[in-house]
Amino acid sequence: LPAEPKIFHGRDSELADILNLFRQGTPRIAILGAGGMGKTSLARTVVHHEEVTTKYNGNRFFVICDTASSKPELAGLIGAHLGMKPGEDLTRAVLQHFSSSPPSLLILDNLETVWEPTKSRQEIEEFLSLLTNIKSLALVITMRGAERPSKVQWTRPFLQPLPPLAQDAARKMFIDIADDKHPLEEVDQILGLTDNMPLPISLLAHLVDMEGCKEILSRWEVEKISLISDGSDRRSNLELSISLSLSSPRIASTPQAQNLLALLSMLPDGLSDVELKQTKFPITDILGCKATLLRTALAYTDDHKRLKVLVPIREYMGKLSPPTDEMIQPMFNHFHELLESYSGAVGTRLGTGPIGRITSNYTNIQNILQNGL
Repeated sequence: LPAEPKIFHGRDSELADILNLFRQGTPRIAILGAGGMGKTSLARTVVHHEEVTTKYNGNRFFVICDTASSKPELAGLIGAHLGMKPGEDLTRAVLQHFSSSPPSLLILDNLETVWEPTKSRQEIEEFLSLLTNIKSLALVITMRGAERPSKVQWTRPFLQPLPPLAQDAARKMFIDIADDKHPLEEVDQILGLTDNMPLPISLLAHLVDMEGCKEILSRWEVEKISLISDGSDRRSNLELSISLSLSSPRIASTPQAQNLLALLSMLPDGLSDVELKQTKFPITDILGCKATLLRTALAYTDDHKRLKVLVPIREYMGKLSPPTDEMIQPMFNHFHELLESYSGAVGTRLGTGPIGRITSNYTNIQNILQNGL
């Protein structure tokens, strides 16, 4: 088993929900969320929790699925953890093993690697269905995005995709790595660059521990996301982590979704559905593109139902895939018309409508005017 995380903050609610599902029986749980949101850390905490250890003892298996590209390869990885000799397809042997074993827990980490490709998705879902037919086998998966594999009766209530950490938890995580000697104002500036996503918090905190907040803030002005993108894998390289989400077959099947994501990278205030539909973007099915971004957790909707993108993803898109003039121009026109409508309605009751829309887009308007056409 992988080690239990030594630094773990802000997931008490999700952990409690998962443990409650274990208390009710033999759960089937999907831990979802954007890349770098702490799904693996939560799963590692679960597998080492006292209640889970007591219930399953030595029958806990944590399988990292990064290297699998087909059902036989996934079955082979699981079989290796069960002590089986390599074979052409260990699917039946794995199923027989769990069927004849005491109550067991199987955690499949980063399952999206093998589930995402269309060519293997159906057979993976069939395999998951067969695994969950075994009444004594608890199953936990971690996957990028907000979409659970079908053909499995996931235990209710479903665990919601992991959100960014609360500010207090983000500070605690940062301090655990970089110590508490840094001014809180500077710490919060650093955290503002991460939108409280655990992976960039960890990467930046380690740099701050060596160089200090002021130096890292200065370097960020020049290097941006490249500052935390020189690692060799998805857990130490933020650009690589985000690029894996962008290479998802779900994104590939809706190519214009990436155009929308690029535009949203310029719009910190996000966009409402009304704005998405009224702005006349050169996108055939803009609400379908929105759905794709939500399914892959590359975007989210805030409490006001505005479609937004987290800071690290905005920085990535701004650096490597900025919006085209063709996408920016309709947004520029929309804001220009909005400002004109306000100008023409100043001093009248009609002015209150534009004021609300301008307020909702204040930073968006600034960015489009400064960086647009």
